[in-house]
Amino acid sequence: MSARLKIFLPGEKTALLFTAAIIGLLAGLVIIVFRESVEQVHKLIFVQGSALLRINEGGWRRLLLPLLPMSGMVLLIPLSLRFPGKVNGYGFTKFLRKVNLENGVIKAKNIFIKIAATALTIGTGNSAGVEGPIAQIGGALGSQLGQRLRVSGTRMKVYVAAGCAAGVAGMFNAPIAGVFFAAEIVLLGTYEMSSFSALVIASVMSTVVSRAYFGEVPAFPIPDYQLVNPLVELPLYTLMALLIGILAVVHIRFFYFVRDQFATLRLHNQLKPIFGAFMVGSIGILFPQVLGDGYEYIAEVLDGKGALITMASLILLKSIATAITLGSGGAGGVFAPSLFIGAVIGGAFGATAHSLLPEQTASPGAYATVGIGAFLAAATHAPMTAIFLLFEMTGNYLIIVPIMLAAILSSVTASKFYKDSIDTVDFTREGIDIHEGREVAVLKSIRVGKALCEDVDFISEMANINHLLELFSIADKSFYFPVVDYTGRMVGVVSLQDVKTILHDEEQRCCYLVGAICSRDVMTLTPDHNLFEAMQLFDIKGIEEIPVVESLEDKWVLGMLKRRDVIAVYNREVLKRGIREKAEDIRILCASA
Repeated sequence: MSARLKIFLPGEKTALLFTAAIIGLLAGLVIIVFRESVEQVHKLIFVQGSALLRINEGGWRRLLLPLLPMSGMVLLIPLSLRFPGKVNGYGFTKFLRKVNLENGVIKAKNIFIKIAATALTIGTGNSAGVEGPIAQIGGALGSQLGQRLRVSGTRMKVYVAAGCAAGVAGMFNAPIAGVFFAAEIVLLGTYEMSSFSALVIASVMSTVVSRAYFGEVPAFPIPDYQLVNPLVELPLYTLMALLIGILAVVHIRFFYFVRDQFATLRLHNQLKPIFGAFMVGSIGILFPQVLGDGYEYIAEVLDGKGALITMASLILLKSIATAITLGSGGAGGVFAPSLFIGAVIGGAFGATAHSLLPEQTASPGAYATVGIGAFLAAATHAPMTAIFLLFEMTGNYLIIVPIMLAAILSSVTASKFYKDSIDTVDFTREGIDIHEGREVAVLKSIRVGKALCEDVDFISEMANINHLLELFSIADKSFYFPVVDYTGRMVGVVSLQDVKTILHDEEQRCCYLVGAICSRDVMTLTPDHNLFEAMQLFDIKGIEEIPVVESLEDKWVLGMLKRRDVIAVYNREVLKRGIREKAEDIRILCASA
């Protein structure tokens, strides 16, 4: 191609922004399909089912309510059997793994799976949110476009994040919140200006499409609140933020506790979501507010219409219902439940404060509004997302001050008591810090036993130095030898450096024993340690070999771990993963051709 023609072609940054606009446009269209799907399932099964069973008549018929969420989980079974491992449970953690630790290749079928599974779960009354799934759907759109364009892994990550931003922006009618959701939660705060620009373009386009279809209606209609007395209310908002930070930690830990209990429950996997739906429906008999995404009740609380006892009860019950729904295998996200819990915490706190200081405080709805942002920030460790979401929802500069204060304080409080957000617990359980990147994740995923060299020579602590020198002379590139006692357990390590001081003294070489010159304060590893921990020890001590023992208490030597072996195993693992990813890319491209 001639140089004259090339100047008319779009540059790399222009192409990125153009692609981001397409992602945003597609995401906006899919949001329409998604929201309509949830609404239609809700009307066909929940509303008409309630009418058919005459549940609204009350009395004993209210006991039939659990049948509605259970029906959704029954309908989820064929989908779960057709796509095992893709349907049930909270899937956003797996999505983050795909984006940040793997190649970002997401199959197109995930778009259909998330729409259908989430609609059946939430539309029938189970407690979950749509925001996590729509972010994954948008991310899948971005990934699909990246696969068609055959972009690099880094660019693929940007496209996926742009899709996530577009999904959240269009769902909430909040483009800035969508941008920060992708930047803070999906990209983990690591992005360049060109990436940020792509997120903005995708969010704007999605919001435009969403507004054109649904109108310029905020996610929640929020009355015009303001600070009544800053000297009184700001300390109250501070106290509420600290409380919310602690409750967010309780919510996260309880969420995973319930999931663990369902994992060990002796019940067929396809029956667990049905059993969970029965439990959630049973809660809904007395507290129907916990059913579904809870947006209608959030709107009531923000309007100051929530009763104190009801709101206080729902703090616990919504957390229980959400943990059961997703822990048992229902599909959905935790974003909307976090908004719900934040609203009722803030509403209950505000109702109490307003009853005690009616002239000095705003109505409970103002505290509920701030509570939404504070709890979301604490649960996700993403305060900027929470701040801008609430700002776009309220459009009120006066209440933005307590929102900013509460979001930051609650997030700091939560991270102080529990370092993981609701999305990163599984990574920590696997010993992976997702913020550290793919290279560290690979090292942490490989155990020392996989790189261990078992062909190692030992030497007794009672041997003389001449014997040791003979061992050095016949050893192949070994400069360290484990020293063992009469029982065969390791007592230290001897190196060529330890022998240098007496190397030229024949008398000392004959008289000295290895136990007298060996290093006894030795760092050791076990086969269950990972290679990242081993590399840290190599760097701290500046050594090339570390002895590997059966356990730190019972030091039977199993072999030596060498730095060069760690690097070799790491390179093989990266190559193996790269081949798998390339094969998957080729398979997907062939399937889509």
